[in-house]
Amino acid sequence: MSAAEGSHDGTRAGARGRLFIPSPAALNWVISIGFVSLGYAMYLRYLVIEQSRIGIACDTGLKTWLCLSRTIASALFDNQVFGWTALGAAVLALVRPSVALFMIGLAASAFGVVLYNAALSGLAAALLIMCFARPAGEPE
Repeated sequence: MSAAEGSHDGTRAGARGRLFIPSPAALNWVISIGFVSLGYAMYLRYLVIEQSRIGIACDTGLKTWLCLSRTIASALFDNQVFGWTALGAAVLALVRPSVALFMIGLAASAFGVVLYNAALSGLAAALLIMCFARPAGEPE
């Protein structure tokens, strides 16, 4: 067995280097960002955007942070910003794995899946999963 093939004990050694696996501290941030993004996206969709009382109040000219959030989220998902952002960050994270790009892709993907950009965000989520099979970038 050559050094480039690696060992069979679950680790990768040799020419490819180690796999992209966030440290435990970074993983805590990744999990936190993922759950907060998913939770806020669900709050926006089910309690702000889909509620007819809030929609009528905002459409009649109510100026609150809730109406502003509704307007901004509606504009973003109408133009598929969440899906394209998630896909862009996921492709960049796949090409050059980093925790920051992974978190951006994860947050945008969570928003996109919940807020009507499921096709692009689902593809981005699949690419983010593939990031764990890629070798980590070289330390600088």
